[in-house]
Amino acid sequence: MDSRIKRLIDATKIKFGLDNYYLKRHGLDRYVNIFNETVYTLSMEWFPNHVEEPEDDSNPEGTAVIEVNVHSHKFVSAIFVMEKTYAKNGISFAGLHINDIIKWVEQETGLTYGRQLQLQKEDDGRLLFKEVINGVDVSPSGSVEIKIDEEGKLTFFAVHGQFPSKEMIKEETYTLSFDKVEHLAKEQLKLIEFPSHDQKRLIPVYGVEEVYILNKQMTMIPFDFIANVRSYINIDKTISWDTPMKISFIRKEIRCEGITADQAFSSQPSPDSCPITKKEQEASVLAVKDFLRQEYPNDSGVWNLKTLHRDKGYIHASLGTNKQDNRIFQRKLRVIIDGSSLQAVNYMDNKPMLEIFDQFQAPDNSTINKGEAYKKLKNLYELKPYYVYDFEQKQYLLCGKLDCQYGVNASNGNVIFLTDL
Repeated sequence: MDSRIKRLIDATKIKFGLDNYYLKRHGLDRYVNIFNETVYTLSMEWFPNHVEEPEDDSNPEGTAVIEVNVHSHKFVSAIFVMEKTYAKNGISFAGLHINDIIKWVEQETGLTYGRQLQLQKEDDGRLLFKEVINGVDVSPSGSVEIKIDEEGKLTFFAVHGQFPSKEMIKEETYTLSFDKVEHLAKEQLKLIEFPSHDQKRLIPVYGVEEVYILNKQMTMIPFDFIANVRSYINIDKTISWDTPMKISFIRKEIRCEGITADQAFSSQPSPDSCPITKKEQEASVLAVKDFLRQEYPNDSGVWNLKTLHRDKGYIHASLGTNKQDNRIFQRKLRVIIDGSSLQAVNYMDNKPMLEIFDQFQAPDNSTINKGEAYKKLKNLYELKPYYVYDFEQKQYLLCGKLDCQYGVNASNGNVIFLTDL
């Protein structure tokens, strides 16, 4: 075992009080964050000494699944399976006030409560903190979650998100108001068919398509644009062909990255951090076309190749259909392309999920129009300040998030709470 990995393992055992455990599995992993930085982590699975190992390779109750950042030595997560711990002299909050737990979170994460974190939820034995920038919500969002058992012992700890440095934040005074963006609010009201599983029918609803609006320019950033995908490339190309391919497409297993200790401790950049070259773009478009000619031979002109992005040594191609309907879930296809051969090796199609809704009763006819629906919802819109990461400027920009928790049933004009659907 590499001595650097052993030091991390030994430190983990002491910190979490794992004398009653043995290390069953461990491995290195890496990912590229939204800042295009390669992050290396060591993941460990510690089994309780006295618990029999399941035959199906699952983790038994009480297993400690722990992940640590190789460079900062900060723990990303520590999860005890079934919220059962056999730790001895590990992390305990018995008899401590919530302020003491917050201090521990600050010390453990290096984050400052109030400026970077806010308590979002406090349930019995569970604390959920959300990422903020000086009290303002953030997108993509982050969180810190803690769970403790009845004895005050830690059973769950997880950190998600980026938590940027001050230099990455473009601070300014929030000046947006609903009056200033009302013309955009009307634009974002859409007629959408929501599936009701209880009624087994589709319900036509006027709902707001959430969007971010830049504080000063008052231009929109679509909500689906803010994703945890870094150097994705917009293609926006309809894929057409004259003749299908008669060779059947054979799926290949997606391989896992093999990462060495030297790669991890030298901070070797992941291939995923490299931009997709023009040559790779062209080859990927061709690979998608050949795949469609094999697997969807009658769909010439049906699919639009929207974006390409790297993931774990592969290039992922995201496609949607050119013909869109009003349903909330649209047909999507993801083609996975080998990063070396630039040939399609696997794919995911959400058609099986959508076919469930084909059994639902068709939506009733609309009895009100968009203007009438807007009048009913106007006072229920929400416009909240948000710091949103801009991938082009590589900064967090102040925006307003325009959203609405309510909708209007287009068949009867009733205002409804969307989560009730």
